[in-house]
Amino acid sequence: MKQATRDALNRAYVKLLRLVDELYDEVDKAIENEDFDDASLLEARAEILFEQAEAISAVISAVIMEQTNG
Repeated sequence: MKQATRDALNRAYVKLLRLVDELYDEVDKAIENEDFDDASLLEARAEILFEQAEAISAVISAVIMEQTNG
């Protein structure tokens, strides 16, 4: 994998984690306001984005391991 691709994936990973944090902050606010439907929706979206971030991290890790061992 080219360095530019790895850098782009790293940037995407960081941005996704920031979005996840923002969504979880909004979940907390929604719960405080007893907006449980909104909290549930926000939490579900945050979980999906977190899973995507973790998938990106796994790809980056696999490539690094391959390059280190190969």
